[in-house]
Amino acid sequence: MRLAEIVAARPLVGEGVLVMLTRRCPLRCAHCATMSTMSAPHADAGVLRRFFDTFTVDSHPAVAVLTGGEPLLRPALVTELAAAARSAGTRTAVLTGAFFATAARIPAPVRRVAAAVDHFSISLDAYHEREVPRASVFRVLRELIELGVAVSLHVVGAGPDDPYLADATADVRRCFGTQVPMLVTGLRATGRAASWASPAIPAPGAAAAEPCAMAAWPVVTDDGTITACCNQNVVDGVARPEHLRLGHATVDGWPAVRERTRSSPVLRMLRTLGPRGLDARVAADGGWPAADYCGTCERLGRRPEVLAWARANAAGPGGALLDRQAAHGQADAGPTALVRRYGCAPYADLVDLDRDREPSR
Repeated sequence: MRLAEIVAARPLVGEGVLVMLTRRCPLRCAHCATMSTMSAPHADAGVLRRFFDTFTVDSHPAVAVLTGGEPLLRPALVTELAAAARSAGTRTAVLTGAFFATAARIPAPVRRVAAAVDHFSISLDAYHEREVPRASVFRVLRELIELGVAVSLHVVGAGPDDPYLADATADVRRCFGTQVPMLVTGLRATGRAASWASPAIPAPGAAAAEPCAMAAWPVVTDDGTITACCNQNVVDGVARPEHLRLGHATVDGWPAVRERTRSSPVLRMLRTLGPRGLDARVAADGGWPAADYCGTCERLGRRPEVLAWARANAAGPGGALLDRQAAHGQADAGPTALVRRYGCAPYADLVDLDRDREPSR
């Protein structure tokens, strides 16, 4: 499964699910959004197994992305969940910080993970490189490519003008050509970076439609709560407004979670207008400050008139149609266009480097 396939499906409602296996990680990267440590909790394996067991041939996400923390601290669980997903028709991807890369060869449990999943992505940035050298990451990529595994890099920089991004992406292209596509994004002022990173500056225009593609895939957090948002404040539970809650993995299965994701009028409006566009259409005072995109969404719970308007206007077939049109319009524009919106625009084309190659599997 190619990186471009995963990114292209991101705006499609219920097409995928993000699953956080742990908050634990042996690395201490200065920008870590989850503030992971080795004393942080694991997600309950039994709860995750139960949730994956609700995937059926008739009702399953097309893609399950396994994240952390560091999910490869639990390689047997990753392998087990990937097998369960595949039996229902779901493909899996794993994102790792490659803490194991300093070993001479990929450890056997990680090789089993690579054989079980459909895509293997590694984080690469200046902060990871203080913990895991770039040369070690490149050695792992070469070994995975030799095994026939579809790979990619998730590269983070301070912004489009960060010289690190220019150097790292050029190095990847020089060493791997088109074999290693890259999702290049900007640093977020969350987690350990909250005290020192500059906040991202959102696009202007509160009244304009700014569809939120990130409200399309449910997120299973490490405490089992299922949300409609991957914003770190929501994942961490710092802010979990009711309109972003989809259930809990201890009691809710995939069919119910997918239906809630698809049918929620508020989520439909968020995916069609975006939080600022929705708020500005209803609030008599013009809504919250235009510069705060995700914050506006979090605060909609304190705007009952906005939520009521969304329910009145998006609960029926018309709302479902607008939702589908917004999703497919973004998907049809392709993965590069989506990365221009959510990642580092000058590097957006790197997400589809292998577009002319046949996927490994």
